[in-house]
Amino acid sequence: MARNKTFNRRNVLIIVIVVLVIAIGLVSRLGYLMIFKSADYAKRAQELHERERAIKAERGTIYDRNGIPIATNKPVSTVSVIHSQIKDPERVIDVLCETLGLSEETVRKRVEKNSSIERIKSNVEKEIADKIREYDLKGVMVDEDYKRYYPYESLASKVIGFTGSDNQGIIGLEVQYENYLKGTDGTILTLTTAYGVEIPNAAEDRVEPQAGNDLYTSLDVNIQKFAEQAALKVKEAKNANNVKIILMNPQNGEIYAMANVPEFNLNDPYTLTDNMLKDIDVSSLTSKQKNDLLNNMWRNACISDTYEPGSTFKIVTATAALEEGVVKLEDRFFCPGYKIVEDRKIRCHKVTGHGSENFIDGIKNSCNPVFMELGARVGVTGMYKYFKQLGLFNRTGVDLPGEARSIMHKPENVGAVELATMSFGQSFQITPLQLLVAASAIVNGGDIVTPHFGVSVKSPEGTTVKTFEYEGAKSVITKETSDTMRMLLEAVVSEGTGKRAYLPGFRIGGKTATSEKLPRRSGRYISSFIGFAPADDPKVMAIVLIDEPTGIYYGGTIAAPVISEVFDNILPYLGIEAEYNEKEIEEYKIGTIEMPNFVGLSLKEVKELLKTNEFGEVDYLGEGDTVMEQFPLAGEMINRNSDLILYLE
Repeated sequence: MARNKTFNRRNVLIIVIVVLVIAIGLVSRLGYLMIFKSADYAKRAQELHERERAIKAERGTIYDRNGIPIATNKPVSTVSVIHSQIKDPERVIDVLCETLGLSEETVRKRVEKNSSIERIKSNVEKEIADKIREYDLKGVMVDEDYKRYYPYESLASKVIGFTGSDNQGIIGLEVQYENYLKGTDGTILTLTTAYGVEIPNAAEDRVEPQAGNDLYTSLDVNIQKFAEQAALKVKEAKNANNVKIILMNPQNGEIYAMANVPEFNLNDPYTLTDNMLKDIDVSSLTSKQKNDLLNNMWRNACISDTYEPGSTFKIVTATAALEEGVVKLEDRFFCPGYKIVEDRKIRCHKVTGHGSENFIDGIKNSCNPVFMELGARVGVTGMYKYFKQLGLFNRTGVDLPGEARSIMHKPENVGAVELATMSFGQSFQITPLQLLVAASAIVNGGDIVTPHFGVSVKSPEGTTVKTFEYEGAKSVITKETSDTMRMLLEAVVSEGTGKRAYLPGFRIGGKTATSEKLPRRSGRYISSFIGFAPADDPKVMAIVLIDEPTGIYYGGTIAAPVISEVFDNILPYLGIEAEYNEKEIEEYKIGTIEMPNFVGLSLKEVKELLKTNEFGEVDYLGEGDTVMEQFPLAGEMINRNSDLILYLE
C-alpha cells in the first residue's frame, strides 16, 4: 500500500513537471512571438488585409531635334474585377461586354475566376472608362493608365517603334531606350476583410508613380517628311516594292531621317498595310503567317537587310587604289565593253565600251573594266584592309535593334573573278547604313562616325540625365585621298552618270548604282544613289534605294533625281545657301528682274503680258485665302521646276 502511494506521488510529480515545462515553453514562445516577432506578424497581417493595384507610370516623351514631340502619352484606363467584391456578376458581365466590346465568354471567364484581382481590358478610352464608372458596379475597378500616342502616325514608324499593351517598347527607339523611357509604376493600397472585401471608409494609401525620362533625338520631322514624300513619289511612279532613304550628318553621325516606304501607322501597328496584303486573303492566314507579315511590316530594312551595292561601292575601290598609290588621276585605261578575267568575260554596263579614258573619266562613266583593273592592282589583302578600316566587317553601332552584319567571302576564298566582281560592288552584301558610314569617312576627311538618333535624356523637369557620346575610328584614310574623292564624286554629278542629281547653286557629289538582284538574269534590280553636299565641306549625306522598279531602272535615271529633290528642299532648310557660278547665272537666268504691273488685269491679260516678257511657263494656283490655305509657302517652295509661280492676292 505504501508502495502504491509512493508510486502515485511520483507520477503526479512527473505530470506536474511536464505541465510546468510545457507551460514555460508556451509562455516563452508566446513572449517571443509577442515581443521579438510582433513587427513581422503585424506586417503579415497588414499584407493579408491589403490589396495592391498598380498605377501606371507615364512613359517619357520622344522629341525630334527641334523639340517636337514624336511619341507622347494619351490618358486611358485599365478595367479590372475583384471576385470577392462582386455582388451582381451577371450585371457586371453584361455591362463590361457592352461597353468594352468583348465577348461574353472572355468576360465571364475573368469575372468568375476566384482571384484577388483580374484585368479585363487595358488602354480603355477615357469616355468609355467614365461610362463604366457611372454604373457604380461593386467589384469593378477603373484605374488611370497611359497609352502611347504618335502624333505623326506613320512618320518614321520603323525608327520610332511602338509599345505593347503593357506599355513596354516593342521595336525601334521605344525598345532601344526602354530603361530611360519606362518610368516606375505606383500603387494603390486598400484595406480588406479576411474575405477580401474592401473595408468601407478605410483610407487608401498611394505610392505615386514616377514618370519616365524624355529622349531627345537627331531625327528631324521636316526632313523626314521630305524624305518620305520623295520616296513615296518614286515608289508609286515606278511601282517599286519599297524605297529606302537615309539622311545623315557625315561629320558626326547624327541621322536626320530614315525612311522605309511603305511605313505603317504607329497608332494601329497590328493592322497590316495594303502593301502587305497585296494578293493575300486575310481570312485564310494562320496566326503564324500573320505574325510573319507583321514582323516584315515592322522590319527596318535600312539596317536589317543586306544587298549587293553595285556601283556605289566603286567609291570604296577608288579610295583603296588612291591610298595604296596604285593609280593616279592621269592614268589611262581602255574599255572595249568587257574585261577577260581568267575564263570569264565580265561586261561593262556600256556594251559598246567607253574606249580610251583616264581615271577621272572612269569614275564619271562608272566603267566596270576600270574598277576591275583597280581591284587587281590593290589585291585581295589590300582591298580587305580597307573594307576593315571603313567598318564594312562590323555593325555600325546604330542605336536601333536588329542591325545585320555584312556577308563577305573569306579572303582565302577570293580568286581573281571574285575580286573583279567585288571591285564594282557584286558577290558580297552590306546594309545601306554600312555603305553610308563608309562613304561618310571617305568624304569627311577620313573619320568613321557612329550613326545614331539618341542625343540626350532629360528628366520630366528638364534636367539633363545623360548626354550620349559616340566614338569612332580616326584617320582611316588620309585627308589627301578624302579631298581627291570629293572632287571626283562632284565630277560624277556635274559631268557623269549622276548629273540628274545636279542642283544649280549647290555643289553636289555622289555615285549612282544599278545592282542586279539574285538570281542573275531575273530582271530584278535595285536602283540607288549616294550623294552629299556641299561637295567641298559635306554637311549632309544621303542614300536612296529603289527596290525592283518597273520600266527604266538605272540608278542615274531614277534614283539620282530623288536625292536631288530631297536636297532641293532640305539644303536651304539646313542653312546651306545657293551660290551660283557665272555659267549657272547665265544658263538659268538667275538674278533680279523687274516685274510688270499686273494690278487691274484679268488672268488672260496677265498671261499675255508674261508671255510677251518671255517669263516662260506660268502656274496659276488660285486666288486669295484659298491659295494660302492650300499652299502656305506659295511663291517660295511650290513647283520649283516652273519658271514662275503666279500668286494673286
